Amino acid sequence: MSELVLYYDGKCPLCSKEMGHLRKHDKSGKLLLIDVHSERFQSQNSVTKEEAMLILHAIDHQGTLYLGLDAAHKAWSLLGKRWLYGPLRLPLIKPIADRLYVWFAKNRYPLSARLLGKASCDSGRCYKR
Repeated sequence: MSELVLYYDGKCPLCSKEMGHLRKHDKSGKLLLIDVHSERFQSQNSVTKEEAMLILHAIDHQGTLYLGLDAAHKAWSLLGKRWLYGPLRLPLIKPIADRLYVWFAKNRYPLSARLLGKASCDSGRCYKR
């Protein structure tokens, strides 16, 4: 059984790339990654698609909800790589990092276009929006 369920935007190339990195490092199946555009997501009731499209959501096996960078930090911490997001959770940095994350989440498609050359993926094909 997974220790953490992450709900992510599978049409976002940057988001999908991050989930790919998590999958690669999750050797013991601690994470369950669910694309909010998938049928699997439709069958759960913990998070709405509208909420999940705003920022990354994660729920642990005890029902604790993690949002945004807290969700990413929790996921990487479970994989023994707490240091990747740890500095962004420090008290003086956290409020700034969280604001920047919200900006990133709102602009993830144009940022994907600039950084990866693609803005949205659908059925394995990526296209600019």
